[in-house]
Amino acid sequence: MTGIENTAKIAWSRGKRGNLIWLLPPFLLLAAVVGWLFATDQFANLSRGAPPVENLTVERTILDDQGIRFLVRAGGSEAMTIAQVQVDAAYWQFAQDPAGSLERGASAWISIPYPWVLGESHTVNFVTDTGATFEEVIAVAVPTPKATASQLRSQALIGAVVGILPVTIGLMFYPVLRNVGREGMNFLLALTVGLLAFLFVDTLEDAFELAGAAAAIFQGPVLVLSAAAVGFLCLTAVGRRSGTPKGTALAFYIALGIGLHNLGEGLAIGAAFAAGLAGLGTFLVVGFAVHNITEGIGIAAPILKVRPPLSTFVALALLAGGPAVLGMWIGSLAFSPQWGALFLGIGAGAIMQVIVEVSAYLVRSNEGRRSALLSPAALGGFFAGLAFMLATAAAVKI
Repeated sequence: MTGIENTAKIAWSRGKRGNLIWLLPPFLLLAAVVGWLFATDQFANLSRGAPPVENLTVERTILDDQGIRFLVRAGGSEAMTIAQVQVDAAYWQFAQDPAGSLERGASAWISIPYPWVLGESHTVNFVTDTGATFEEVIAVAVPTPKATASQLRSQALIGAVVGILPVTIGLMFYPVLRNVGREGMNFLLALTVGLLAFLFVDTLEDAFELAGAAAAIFQGPVLVLSAAAVGFLCLTAVGRRSGTPKGTALAFYIALGIGLHNLGEGLAIGAAFAAGLAGLGTFLVVGFAVHNITEGIGIAAPILKVRPPLSTFVALALLAGGPAVLGMWIGSLAFSPQWGALFLGIGAGAIMQVIVEVSAYLVRSNEGRRSALLSPAALGGFFAGLAFMLATAAAVKI
């Protein structure tokens, strides 16, 4: 490197550092103003003696032989103190861990030595030192599942029936589907788009429902949409790193998107069993098992001309159906609404990205003719996918 080039490089480096210094004044000014507002308490004259806004969210409920325990999270404008606890209209002693006031966003376990009754409903009210009350209803009192080996095995079996088995059954149609022609291929690819479109809307619906049950500080709807955007962009970046996905690669992307949706189904079933709604859980198991068969057909569509080895089919079934097992474990043993909303938001974004890739693959398979998306075969497949998913979803919506 010549002396002139070296001098120019040094000058450019110094100029870059000089530009970075100009980032400091705006942040210093902002910090000074905020510090002044807190130090002088400029909002005191505006409060007019109004009490602080309080909010309390119950994230987990555990029933065992020691009584009832709640994991609660404060979400008010200021620190709050739980002064009393009522169970079925009677005041009960309680222990809080950690003790003391709950700062905004802080969580604590509330333990109540209450002799709950198996199968009964119990209403709990948390009373703060300002007199505000927050109600939590235990619809059906049953012991909370524990992470024992037998419990995990049973949940894994149910998760496999919900996720892995139906996807495997759908993939077993592969030999028959290989004989379809171009129009048949268009129908199957559009069928995949149709079922993915349903799963996208269904996943978003579940995510927003969980977001509504989460503490307000997590900004549920924004959390879901932000997670969906992140999931979409990340999967797009990974998928386009080696060009547009097709064949086996596209099948794995479809399986991933479906797997993230099945995670949500596992959460729903696990939470139903944990809440004591065994009848609902059994109902959901059977309904979801029938509902998910079409997913295997959708996964098989991009690989009908590839002839992959058996291990590929096993991997696809596990990727698409295996998350249902994980969802079962989380839903029954360690579920919290904000984490569920986050994971389902990511899943919704991933499903949307797969819809884009499958639609693009359908166009490429027809020599780039975008009109193929509106052909009778494609429209028929799309509406058939939606219709099947809607019809079978009726078995799991109550």
